[in-house]
Amino acid sequence: MDIFETLESEVRCYCRSWDTVFERAAGSTLYGEDGREYLDFFSGAGALNYGHNNPVLLRPLVDYLLSGAIVHSLDMKTPAKRRFLESFQEFILKPRHLDYKVMFPGPTGTNSVEAALKLARKVTGRQHILSFTNAFHGMTLGSLSVTGNSMKRQGAGVPLTNASSMPYDGFFDGQTPDFLWLRHALEDSGSGLDKPAAVIVETVQGEGGLRAARASWLQGLAELCHQHDILLIVDDVQAGCGRTGTFFSFEDAAITPDIVCLSKSISGFGLPMALTLFKPELDIWKPGEHNGTFRGHNPAFVTGAAALEHYWQDGRFESHIAGLITQLHEGLSQIAAGIDGATVRGRGLLAGVYYPHPGTAEKIAAESFARGLLVETSGPQGEVIKAMPALTISHANLQKGLDILAGAAEAVTGVPVALASTV
Repeated sequence: MDIFETLESEVRCYCRSWDTVFERAAGSTLYGEDGREYLDFFSGAGALNYGHNNPVLLRPLVDYLLSGAIVHSLDMKTPAKRRFLESFQEFILKPRHLDYKVMFPGPTGTNSVEAALKLARKVTGRQHILSFTNAFHGMTLGSLSVTGNSMKRQGAGVPLTNASSMPYDGFFDGQTPDFLWLRHALEDSGSGLDKPAAVIVETVQGEGGLRAARASWLQGLAELCHQHDILLIVDDVQAGCGRTGTFFSFEDAAITPDIVCLSKSISGFGLPMALTLFKPELDIWKPGEHNGTFRGHNPAFVTGAAALEHYWQDGRFESHIAGLITQLHEGLSQIAAGIDGATVRGRGLLAGVYYPHPGTAEKIAAESFARGLLVETSGPQGEVIKAMPALTISHANLQKGLDILAGAAEAVTGVPVALASTV
């Protein structure tokens, strides 16, 4: 037994599936301490959309750290924060005609969600939040209250209140009209439903089984919220920053959420950073009413600005991502073919294969690791293989990963996979 097993808590998770000591990384490749290479279809759970140690981001980070510039600044003004805010406004908000105030709530996704829930309650004067089946929004108490996974909820140790769950798109397999219950409950004074402060939704449920909401469903939700003066929160922590093909995952649906949560790849380099965006009229915070020690992580401002300036100045990066998306989904469709009930789920470079037989996806993930590919599972029973490569991965490496995944699927299921190369 090593120090990881003797000293580290039993709560550790990923290292149990990927039992190696990772020493270094570059692009879409990690290297174990023993020298073995692993292709990365995990991307730090979505925190490394631009790959590992991307030189476009590494160089300005190293220069900044060696310059003696300030690293920690709470919410004080710094040149690094100014540049990030200017870049975010110039390359993200303005081109999309989005008018949002930017809040730095703390370094993680759950910090962003907690701030969003708190602000929604403060603005509306109402307490209740509606979320969706199989949702995942974080591991702190407020975020857990709007999370669906029972195992994660049980870890809270206290009742999770002031929130209710409703059916996500496709939960009833199209047998029930969208928002039938919610619409009737909001319009019926005898329903017993307190008017909620907000609805929080993921456009693609990253941890909940890669369920992707239709654009029409998201539009219907936005309209319903607008009709009843309910704030709409989109949690774009995992699906944002280009993961679905556009910077924000809700762009294809042509909706404008009241509040947006961002984290993971907003720093570009895997450094802790989160944003909560909201319409200006919602900015009723009192100074210091929500704060945190690590709101001002200047190295993250540096790499975040560099990522925006390099990748999002025009539409070329989105065109590159579109080609990868086509290649990934074609490959996944071929892997799913031949297995009764297996289907491709997800959207963009947040996609995978659902396997109806229990344990199949987990066995394929384990076999993939044995063959040199990092890929995780998703869903309440781990029933979906989840492919989440970097947005900067080469077509050749994407094909290599698909080939490994296809070989692992064939080894586990016994069903031959005819994977046609697209490179």
